[in-house]
Amino acid sequence: MKKLLYLILFFSPVSIISQYVDEPNCTSVYLIRHAEKDRTNKEERNPHLNDKGIERTFKWKSFFKNIKFDKFYSTNYHRTIETIQPISNGEDIVIYSPSNIDYDGFLKLNKGKVVLVVGHSNTIPTFANNLLGSRVYNNIEDDNNSNLYVINICDDNKPINSLYIVE
Repeated sequence: MKKLLYLILFFSPVSIISQYVDEPNCTSVYLIRHAEKDRTNKEERNPHLNDKGIERTFKWKSFFKNIKFDKFYSTNYHRTIETIQPISNGEDIVIYSPSNIDYDGFLKLNKGKVVLVVGHSNTIPTFANNLLGSRVYNNIEDDNNSNLYVINICDDNKPINSLYIVE
């Protein structure tokens, strides 16, 4: 059963979420939380990824391999930048501050584009909610580094997909 769920989540979401990618009037925003961070030093406010986190970044890279992103956004922390780097393949990463986002401006700037946003357990759901204009998502549990949120906006219609990637 677990293998079946794994196959469903890893193969069907790509067809579900990629249906909007080639639409010129559609904006697709993919949002993920950073991969697992090193928790050995409890006082470290900007830790790097641990081994499991590094492994997850390559799972994300594989998952997104058929999606051509136009832009990459990350907060300015080691764990978020290290999560997005393998996916961005050396392309520029725009650093954003979760507390200083103009969401309408973000959508206007990225109209018709496909973007990936990496953030944190409390910032990714907030980001998604603000793009949607309503509270749909709660904060991500601290031990969960595998949610993917997809918001597709076509002519002000905002269909969404929420996926959980099995480890």
